[in-house]
Amino acid sequence: MADQQKYALITGATSGIGHELAKLFAKDKYNLVIVARSQDELSQTATELQQQYGIQVTTIAKDLFEPQAPFEVYQEVKSQGIQIDVLVNDAGQGQYGAFTTTDIDRELDIIQLNIGAYVTFTKLYLQEMVARKEGKILQVSSLGAEIPGPLQAVYHGTKAFITSFTEAVREETKESGVTITILEPGVTDTDFFNKADMERAKIVAEGPKADPAKVAQDGYDALLAGKDKVVSGFMNKVQAVIGNVLPDNVVAAIMHKQGEPVDGDERSK
Repeated sequence: MADQQKYALITGATSGIGHELAKLFAKDKYNLVIVARSQDELSQTATELQQQYGIQVTTIAKDLFEPQAPFEVYQEVKSQGIQIDVLVNDAGQGQYGAFTTTDIDRELDIIQLNIGAYVTFTKLYLQEMVARKEGKILQVSSLGAEIPGPLQAVYHGTKAFITSFTEAVREETKESGVTITILEPGVTDTDFFNKADMERAKIVAEGPKADPAKVAQDGYDALLAGKDKVVSGFMNKVQAVIGNVLPDNVVAAIMHKQGEPVDGDERSK
């Protein structure tokens, strides 16, 4: 059981894996700070968690596409006198389609959300944790970090950055008493693919999708155990190994096939 006063800050906590992680922390009596764009969704999530688990939930509505937003969240948490014991960077989005045809403004937003917000939150809270010699960080990356992703080039690129960046920072702080864990899910049954306009891709339309609750549990267990990295799901572990053994161009060709639309829409070729 965690001490009643412990706090976890979770981005993207109103849906998908982030929401499932919030429930796991709440069940273990962590108070929560949850961050997302929609105040309505935040309030709904907060009410649900407070009623079910009897914990405190602080909501902060911020658009993490904005570079200043993580700094503003940090200041708001500080002004409320809350110490963050666990940081969970979960909020992320993708965009489906051939890179020559996709919207660059949306991609730059995705880079800010998937990389900029992660890096900013990690720096601000890691500095505090290292000074206290305790704390935990969970970085929700993706199996996509291990393999190139044609038709999702920017998304896979952002996740490769997160995994590489985290591994480097973990080495720098390994004697600090702080643990940093990477969670790499594969295709999971969340709203991600709808937001990415990717529901027609073969890998999504025809392949199996993981239960976000199971993915969250894998990440949560690994975080509490202080593990470096967990790839959630047996077949995803296999794919990660294959991705590291086969040449990148072969893996990219396989992923391109899996990513093609079931309706054969030429725009994404």
